Amino acid sequence: MDSERVRLAYGKIVDLYVELFGTSEKVHRDDLDLIGRQLSGRAGAVLDVGCGPGHLTAYLCSLGVEASGIDLVPEFVAHARATHPGVGFRLGSMAGLDVADQSVAGILTWYSTIHLRPAEIDGVFAEFRRVLVPGGRLVVGFFDGDEVEAFDHKVVTAYRWPPDELAARLEKAGFAETERRQRPAGEGNRRPHAAIAAERVG
Repeated sequence: MDSERVRLAYGKIVDLYVELFGTSEKVHRDDLDLIGRQLSGRAGAVLDVGCGPGHLTAYLCSLGVEASGIDLVPEFVAHARATHPGVGFRLGSMAGLDVADQSVAGILTWYSTIHLRPAEIDGVFAEFRRVLVPGGRLVVGFFDGDEVEAFDHKVVTAYRWPPDELAARLEKAGFAETERRQRPAGEGNRRPHAAIAAERVG
């Protein structure tokens, strides 16, 4: 992933992005339920990695989760801090999280890994495993597809993943799948959607 390209591209459209996607009311109810089911009721911190406007971080906090958000884009972090006071947000990269080994109970990465090249995703999943406690939960939201392929996302190049292939990458990184959801295009989303929850093994 060209982090600078992603940062600049999203920085230019923050207001539009917030208008289209930046509240929990604009998230499918099934997705909110999955996120809450997998990441609430757990002792310890939860990171929303690639938190964007911070709406899902705030949603987790509303469920009593000790959640904080991390994002590459300064404009997103500024918006999140202004809109959700009392919730922690900071700049950072999923490629090198600024937290200690085995120090967080959960990670949410909701459409945050979509711009990673296929060759990069294993390293990022390994980084997530590094910071999660044994048994910690990871929830990944992504674009569903019949094969791993790039497409012209409106902001910057993104990738579709077959859920079985993404689950295999998670297993390779030391995770065990606990739940999966798929939804076709047209049900409240423009493209086929998938989400996988997984638990850190060992």
